[in-house]
Amino acid sequence: MFTSSTMSRQFTRLIRFLGTDSKVYFGDAILPSGVKDARLATEAYLIGGDIFGSYTVTDTKVGISKLLSPLNDAHTRTVRFVGMNYGKHADELGLPRPQYPVLFFKPVTALNGPTEDVIVPRIAQATDATDYECELVVVIGKRCRDVNKKEALDYVLGYSCGNDLSQRTWQTERGGGQFSLGKMYDGWAPFGPAIVSPKLAGNPDNLKLSTKVNGEIVQDADTTDMIHKVADVVSFYSQGSTLMPGDLIFTGTPFGVAAGRNPHNWLKDGDVVEIEVENLGTLKNKIVFEKGEKPKL
Repeated sequence: MFTSSTMSRQFTRLIRFLGTDSKVYFGDAILPSGVKDARLATEAYLIGGDIFGSYTVTDTKVGISKLLSPLNDAHTRTVRFVGMNYGKHADELGLPRPQYPVLFFKPVTALNGPTEDVIVPRIAQATDATDYECELVVVIGKRCRDVNKKEALDYVLGYSCGNDLSQRTWQTERGGGQFSLGKMYDGWAPFGPAIVSPKLAGNPDNLKLSTKVNGEIVQDADTTDMIHKVADVVSFYSQGSTLMPGDLIFTGTPFGVAAGRNPHNWLKDGDVVEIEVENLGTLKNKIVFEKGEKPKL
């Protein structure tokens, strides 16, 4: 229950969580001084109202039983991605740097929480080619269309961490030139642990980001290597196409993916993938292969 007293401020780290009372809430993560990772929060101030409109950060504290994805299919209509958006990533794959942001989509059913298992379905086990991709995620806060670059970030609610998991065989060899067949699977877009306010996030074009697999660093870069900067991407994707509150944009991955390594370090059953973006927190997801006979495709 919400109390009548409120705190007159905007959220800092917006989370969606299962409370210790078994109810689902939006809240502002409570963290000790110096801690920036909402995945470590044990309590939150409840948020009432519309997080995309008029809301209130109350002074009511609720214990956190489990963090959920900050948004799900009830809040997000479209999940957009930018392909090949880091210079060194394009170089490691021997591909040209694109003149325009490369757009592809995942269904909202791909969204997953910051600590949930990622299930690799049997179809994705047809070949050994499951890959990780750490990404900065942009969360749209206001409806917009045809926005210019100077105003683009005014429409951003906040930023988060993401993992654009990919099955490279279906993506590159069997997709008919389209990426989505290797990326569409349920739960293959973990993001979170929070939506961090732009003020706390800092400059999105100058953030460190990394991936660990079973504790070993496999990606270690920063967003200064982005070919198309965040404002450029938001502006470009809004041209003739309306961005809605709750829409997500995963802004691309840096070098170090398994596809660019020799030998490839494809993800295996039981691997633990940790994604970290500076100021935004961490994801920690276990890879679990679906049981049963693999399809012969």
